[in-house]
Amino acid sequence: MQIVKDPQQMTIEIITTGGTIDKLYNPLDGYLSFTSSFLPTMLDQANHQLDVIITPLFAVDSLDMTDSHRKKLLDHIIQSPYEKILITHGTDTMPETAEFLKAKVIDKTIVLTGAMIPYNVANSDALFNLGSALMALQLQEQGVHIVIQGKTFLAGNVKKDRQAGRFIEK
Repeated sequence: MQIVKDPQQMTIEIITTGGTIDKLYNPLDGYLSFTSSFLPTMLDQANHQLDVIITPLFAVDSLDMTDSHRKKLLDHIIQSPYEKILITHGTDTMPETAEFLKAKVIDKTIVLTGAMIPYNVANSDALFNLGSALMALQLQEQGVHIVIQGKTFLAGNVKKDRQAGRFIEK
């Protein structure tokens, strides 16, 4: 799906891989599951002025993310013609995926982001993290970064503190 605002701007590819940011909460059974991505809705709500293309690669909970998934993501990034790539990802294994990509992607700017609370649940951090990540993607140098909770971390230098519910430097 492509959302084009200005043909003079660079195109940012957004790759969706699942994670809480894209989960749908079902109030009838209390479960979270995947349907279609909320990214187009989120971008419309944000009234962004960027040229983006959304690539849904897969939709998995990050606890179910395997090296096979990471390899598929890496292969896509290497073949992508875009230099600026945002990846939506579950928070539990985001640092591992960032570190996996860090050693193999050197000529692009990659930002991973996600949410602790699904987009469609009250008080979600999804829109804030998405906006922060899109801005950071435009400002960061080449390399792999995690942008979440208002902070930017270099891949390999970040971990999720599950007890505190936040990302911290290693």
